[in-house]
Amino acid sequence: MKVLLSIKPEFAFKIFDGTKKYEFRKNIFKRKDIESVVVYASYPVQRVIGEFKIKNILNDDLETIWEKTSEYAGISKPYYDEYFADRDTAFAIQVGRRSRYKNPKYLSDFNVSCPPQSFMYV
Repeated sequence: MKVLLSIKPEFAFKIFDGTKKYEFRKNIFKRKDIESVVVYASYPVQRVIGEFKIKNILNDDLETIWEKTSEYAGISKPYYDEYFADRDTAFAIQVGRRSRYKNPKYLSDFNVSCPPQSFMYV
């Protein structure tokens, strides 16, 4: 099973160039059979640019997650702190094998009419 995530373009492209190996989330999907993430690069790109296998999902307090992921977070500590400002715990999806599409796809190619606020099963 796959999940579609909306990710800001600056971070989405870092996933595919290998400089961002963790995608951070405040909430995570409930299903345990999710193996891959389909990446929708949000405005202004507004296309599905590729997908990656989930290597692992980390969940812990904010400092522990930052300590484990900071080298390949692809974001700054201030950005991380601001994103999780109202939380006590964080989720970090570890990026496994990734595949960037040669030709970005439309959401309609996945039978989706609008981008998910957080995530969507596909």
